Amino acid sequence: MEKILDINDLHVSFVTYGGEVQAVRGVDLELYKGETLAIVGESGCGKSVTANSIMRLIPSPPGKIKKGSIHFKGNDMTKLSNKQVRKIRGVDISMIFQDPMTALNPTLTIGNQLTEGLKQHRNISSTQANKQAVDMLKLVGIPNPEERMKQYPHQFSGGMRQRIVIAMALICEPELLIADEPTTALDVTIQAQILQLFQKIQRETGVSIILITHDLGVVAKIADRIAVMYAGKVIETGTRQEIFYRPNHPYTQGLLNSVPRLDQKGEKLIPIAGTPPDLFSPPEGCPFTARCPKAMEVCSRVYPFQTELSGTHAVDCWLQDERAKKYTASP
Repeated sequence: MEKILDINDLHVSFVTYGGEVQAVRGVDLELYKGETLAIVGESGCGKSVTANSIMRLIPSPPGKIKKGSIHFKGNDMTKLSNKQVRKIRGVDISMIFQDPMTALNPTLTIGNQLTEGLKQHRNISSTQANKQAVDMLKLVGIPNPEERMKQYPHQFSGGMRQRIVIAMALICEPELLIADEPTTALDVTIQAQILQLFQKIQRETGVSIILITHDLGVVAKIADRIAVMYAGKVIETGTRQEIFYRPNHPYTQGLLNSVPRLDQKGEKLIPIAGTPPDLFSPPEGCPFTARCPKAMEVCSRVYPFQTELSGTHAVDCWLQDERAKKYTASP
C-alpha cells in the first residue's frame, strides 16, 4: 500500500505564563492510501494538537513544533513556507473541525462558503464552482441542493451543518481528510448517518481519513487501524481487531473496560482511577504509572521500549519485556 503520511518523533509545546506545556512528546504515526486511522484517548492527550500540526495550524506563539517531521507525499510539512502550506491546506489535506455549529460563517450563504475554496485553489468560474458545490451537497445527502445553496447556516439542523462541513472539506478532492471529533455534538441516529457517509465517500473517492475521537463505538464502526494516545505519546497501535480483542497496554485495557457492552448486562463498569499527569513536567517513565494497577518499579523511572507484537501491532509497555514476562510468569 502507498504511504501518504509519515510522522516521526513529533514534539509540540505551548509556552504559557505557568511554563512549557509539552502537549505532544515524540509521536510516530503513518497513514496509507484509502485507510482510516483512528486516534483515540481521553481529553488533553494530544490528539487534536497532532492533527493541527499536520495542517500547520498550531498558533505561534504560544505553540511551536520543537522537533520531528511530518512527511506528506514526500514533503516535510514542518519545513515548508506558509505560502507553500496554503497550497496544500484545503486542497490535498482538509480538516473537519470539532464543532459544526461554529465552523460555518453565519453571515455567508452555504453556496458562498462551499465555492470559496474552489475559486481560490482551482481557478474556475462561478458557474462551474456552483455546479460542483451542488454535486457535493448531493453526495453528502443534502436534499434540494440548488435551493439550499442560497440559505444560511442557521436554517440547517446540526446534522445538516455537519454534512455541509464535510462537503466543504471534500470539495477540492483532498487525498487526506482529518476529522476531529466529527460526531461529538450529534445524537446517536445522526452519528450513524455521518459514519455511513464517511464510508460511502471513502469508497467513492479513495480518500485517506484520520479520525480523532474518544468514542470507541465510532472507532469500532469505521477504523482500519487505531493509535491510542496518552499524555502526549502514542502508547499502542494496531488494527481494529488487535486493539479491541488483544489490547496489551493497561491504559488501552482500561479504556475498553470503561465502555458499556451489550454482552455484559448487569456488570459494573470499571473506571480508570486517578488523573493524567501534569504535562508542565511530564514523568520520566511511563506516564500511566501512577494509575496503572500492574505498575513495576522500572515503570516510573524509564520510558519503555516499543515492543512489536505483530507486523501491525506495537505497544510501549514494560510488561511486554521478556524479563517482565519471566517475572510475572513465575509462581
